[in-house]
Amino acid sequence: MAYHHGNLRTDLLAAAEKALATVGVDGISLRSLARDLGVSHAAPSHHFRDKQALLDALAVEGFTRLADRVESTSPPDGSFRDRLDAMTRAYVGFAVEHEPLLALMLSTKHHPGATEALAAAAARGVVVAVDLVAAGQRAGEVRAGDPYTLAIVAAAQVHGVASMAARGLLGGVPLDVAISTTVDLVSRGLSA
Repeated sequence: MAYHHGNLRTDLLAAAEKALATVGVDGISLRSLARDLGVSHAAPSHHFRDKQALLDALAVEGFTRLADRVESTSPPDGSFRDRLDAMTRAYVGFAVEHEPLLALMLSTKHHPGATEALAAAAARGVVVAVDLVAAGQRAGEVRAGDPYTLAIVAAAQVHGVASMAARGLLGGVPLDVAISTTVDLVSRGLSA
């Protein structure tokens, strides 16, 4: 097999994400990805020392894409509720579109030996949520309290709906209704 002269790292990550959706984490191997990409079985080792390094890199990419999506949809001058609505829709949309990737992201960030890059990428989403709550507090829209605690609890509620939606477990409740109801309940629960 010829060595891949394009961007093998990017191609490996894309192939790994596709494989994640079809064969799951256990079915992914650097050797099979190399075969699928038409490169030697040793070629991936130039970018990833082992499967875990590939999964970590895929999780970092996923966290980056998710944070970019959430940040780009939130109106910077909007009310707390408008920003919460935009961020919730972005998160739920990502979860529905990329459920296997999100599951990998959330499980990988907690494994022993997670890289600093992975921890930083995962923390970026938490910072966005904490900043939203703190901005809402400064504007008098969000009740007093530790912004981190309030953000984590609100994020857990949003993630619960996202997880159920991604797995088709909303029991017939339309996705838009589930999102709107979640935003309403979270914003009321956090209101000043």
